[in-house]
Amino acid sequence: MDENKKPKDDIICGRNPVSEAIRSSRTIDRILVASGSRSGAVVGILAKAKKKNIPIKEVDSKKLDYLTGGANHQGIAAYAAVKDYASVDDILELAEQRGEKPFIIILDEIEDPHNLGAIIRTAECTGAHGVIIPKRRSATLSYAVGKASAGAVEYVPVARVTNISNTIEQLKKLGVWVYGADMNGVDYTECDFGSATALVIGNEGKGISRLVREKCDEIVSLPMKGKISSLNASVAAGVLMYAVASKRR
Repeated sequence: MDENKKPKDDIICGRNPVSEAIRSSRTIDRILVASGSRSGAVVGILAKAKKKNIPIKEVDSKKLDYLTGGANHQGIAAYAAVKDYASVDDILELAEQRGEKPFIIILDEIEDPHNLGAIIRTAECTGAHGVIIPKRRSATLSYAVGKASAGAVEYVPVARVTNISNTIEQLKKLGVWVYGADMNGVDYTECDFGSATALVIGNEGKGISRLVREKCDEIVSLPMKGKISSLNASVAAGVLMYAVASKRR
């Protein structure tokens, strides 16, 4: 294999390595299977993955060749997380241990690993207790995210949930006030972030989904003075996280 073409640091290639990774309970973000490869040993591997609720994505064999750097992937590969995921309860327990009101970042389908890493980094710097992401249609705790977080991924609990809307409902029942970042909201400088707070940051292109928006207690926005109508997701998240941190100081 060409030295310039090697698997990424967080990808596991081949039937036996992927099968062993699943069996060992290693944290796996998702399984990639080449189109037309669902036969023989691959079927058994996918069955094990489904039992553990690991997302499975079918991809073109050429794309799998590219992602694995030309390694002998045998039609299947897996993305491993650089760190184990926490639970929402872990995040709430951390707030309790610190004697603080919960401060949580909820990401509604942030897809760019660099944005996710940057948000985790800022979350650590502003004292947030954790980050919540969805299991599907989201960047995961990949090597790229770990690198972009500058090591913050080691200190900030990241929970993966099946349904963001349901998670917001559960947090609201616990007294957490949920702010969604979107256009046409209340100026963020007018908000009192002093109570238990969750910030919801939407997808880079689509923003917050309609269902998630409806679950938020309040929609907040950042004033735009220039000709560009929106900020990068991680930048917007950073401004709002520091606004919350300043109110809680």
